[in-house]
Amino acid sequence: MPATEQSSTSYEQRVEAARQFLAARLAEAPELVLILGSGLGAVADLVENPRVLPYGEIPHFPRSTVASHAGNLVCGRLGGKTVAVLQGRFHYYEGYSTRELTMPLRVLSRLGARTLVTTGSAGGLNTDYAPGTLMLLNDHLNFIPDNPLRGSNIEEWGERFPDLSQAYDPELRRLSRDCARRLGIDRLREGVYVAVAGPSLETPAETRHIRNCGADAVGMSMVPEVIVARHAGMRVLGLAVVANVNDPDNQQPILFEEIIRETEACGRRVQQLLQEVLPRL
Repeated sequence: MPATEQSSTSYEQRVEAARQFLAARLAEAPELVLILGSGLGAVADLVENPRVLPYGEIPHFPRSTVASHAGNLVCGRLGGKTVAVLQGRFHYYEGYSTRELTMPLRVLSRLGARTLVTTGSAGGLNTDYAPGTLMLLNDHLNFIPDNPLRGSNIEEWGERFPDLSQAYDPELRRLSRDCARRLGIDRLREGVYVAVAGPSLETPAETRHIRNCGADAVGMSMVPEVIVARHAGMRVLGLAVVANVNDPDNQQPILFEEIIRETEACGRRVQQLLQEVLPRL
């Protein structure tokens, strides 16, 4: 859309236009939204009878600029649930505001989705973690200098000051732990995730600082989506794949390609866990 047309259309109007577009094309409204982060796009292959809509075909949707994010909305059935899978997400470092990058989730919440499962890769800060650890988010720190709720509030969408004291649903975390035990996944932890702006990776001093703030893992996503989901009254389950562990006293070069390779290697366990969890939600 040309910039002049985009600027003359309010955010609320853009969300509604995308909602109407999807409502006319989907046989069923999604119950659950699954967001797939870097290296985890193959999870979308599990969707039964998929309807694949490239982001570029959906009115006002952002465009993913990261090579490891396919840029498709995949709708169908997974684990007995009607799901909308965002195969690739958007990031603040791509130039979007957090309001813009969370627009797809806002649209899907307006279609009726009541649960968000968000996944992504992360760098480990907790020295008890190792590459390949799966971390259930139990809290977060938002170090991205923006909030998707900034600006005028639309009361129909959610209250002005949403409570985040339990942003990550305790029952969904308990269910996930139980499912992991049944599957024999022993490298599952719970921890605090910190979202940073990116795209540059952390210096040793930055790593030391955010670890001292209480974070167990660091990434460049998830938190804006969680804020919008809770504003919309959705239950949230967050899952991060720890692709590497950062030691600020012996920091080694970190290559994004290595992060993707490690996350993809954990993809099978993520798929197994989701297939066990979703039918029990």
